[in-house]
Amino acid sequence: MDRTTQLTARPTERAIAYDPPLSADAPHVRAARVLADNWTGTSTVPSLGLYPHQWSWDSAFIAIGLRHLSPLRAQTELETLLAAQWADGRVPHIVFNPSVPLDAYFPSPDFWRSSTAGRAAGAPRTVQTSGIVQPPVHALAAWLVHCADPGLSRARGFLARSYPRLAAWHRYLLHRRDLGGGGLASVVHPWEQGMDNSPCWDAPLSRVTPAPARSFRRADLDHGAPEDRPTDLDYGRYVRLAADYRDVEYADGKGEFAVEDPAFNALLIASEHALARIAQELGAPGTARHARAERLTAALVERLWDPAAGIFLCRDVRDGALIPERGVSGLVPLLLPELPREIVTALLATLGGPHFGLGDSTRLVPSYDLLGEAFDPHRYWRGPAWFNTGWLLERGLRTHGERERADALREAVVETADATGFAEYVDPYTGEACGATGFGWTAALALDLLQEPPGLGKTPAHDVSGAGTGTFHRSDKGGDRG
Repeated sequence: MDRTTQLTARPTERAIAYDPPLSADAPHVRAARVLADNWTGTSTVPSLGLYPHQWSWDSAFIAIGLRHLSPLRAQTELETLLAAQWADGRVPHIVFNPSVPLDAYFPSPDFWRSSTAGRAAGAPRTVQTSGIVQPPVHALAAWLVHCADPGLSRARGFLARSYPRLAAWHRYLLHRRDLGGGGLASVVHPWEQGMDNSPCWDAPLSRVTPAPARSFRRADLDHGAPEDRPTDLDYGRYVRLAADYRDVEYADGKGEFAVEDPAFNALLIASEHALARIAQELGAPGTARHARAERLTAALVERLWDPAAGIFLCRDVRDGALIPERGVSGLVPLLLPELPREIVTALLATLGGPHFGLGDSTRLVPSYDLLGEAFDPHRYWRGPAWFNTGWLLERGLRTHGERERADALREAVVETADATGFAEYVDPYTGEACGATGFGWTAALALDLLQEPPGLGKTPAHDVSGAGTGTFHRSDKGGDRG
């Protein structure tokens, strides 16, 4: 029996009594096959060719889908990542597989030099990692994975072992990365925010002198069309920023690039609420973490909400100004149930209006303003629709009682993911596949959405916000809490 069959097989008696047999060409099976193919034995690569190592927020999203196939594997996914945590609390954005050739991906371990340049910050000695981070989805993922099989989780001590690491990770972000002094975490490289090539970064990146093109070789162009990938100029700036950060031994606050991003901080808030729920599960009070999440929500609104634009904007910490570009990052705070109602109303109008067109000109949410000068339906994060942001916004719509819109987005995510062979990202107008196929989080998140028939409320294990388990509390009484 191959791994895909093992993951999708059901007990014979149950299948006969309750469930129709799974077809070999069912979307569940195809999604499971991607996750089986991308599994290394301890973690899941995002893409066999393009991304052959373990990526931080990819693994968190992948664990959310894996919990439906194998809660043990989902726990292992997160445990493998957290085992590479640095002593200062940061969770690195890449954990390198030593069996992969150095030239298979750039920047490779010999670029980051984590064991030497990261020594002062407490980089691990037994594994090579990058020195930057990615969005903090991990506590949220850990809580959802626990809910998939609480008995197994408790028997293995999954939350008890994960909680100190997750708490240290949040502590690093809240203290070492509050570079703007307003309570929010800053990213010091576009790769940290995860939406690498967004036009939201163009202005702060323009201050960065690019590394010479001859000083690096882009392995990504071996696996993707150049017109879908960042330009050489942008990539040169990414390399320069990363090298400068490495050369100051990964000390925070010294670089030319520092940005407060709404999605990064919204995910930190969601994970703070999840961490409170984990603390409660372990017998400790979660009150302080809930209160911290509420303070972060207030700071997010105060520092990044732009009522005239109808969306959250990024703030350039170096000059203090909001960056006037509408990216999908500015919609992700819909995930938070405690947003003021007037902000929710404005975000919903922006999501369905001409800038993003959801339900009108698009079925999936573009990564950037359809009317923006830099919009490109195929180039990396400058317009294409991504499945992880679709998943987050589906959860956000459902949280705020927008059940019909959530159902439509859910259907579009699942259908497009399956139809494109679980593509990395797609043209938001046509659904045409871009980037890699057989992409890990696309398969995992489609699988997560496939577990729940449209129009139904969520069980605690499906509820991304934790509202069904007491993690979040809505102050208003109206609408479907999801």
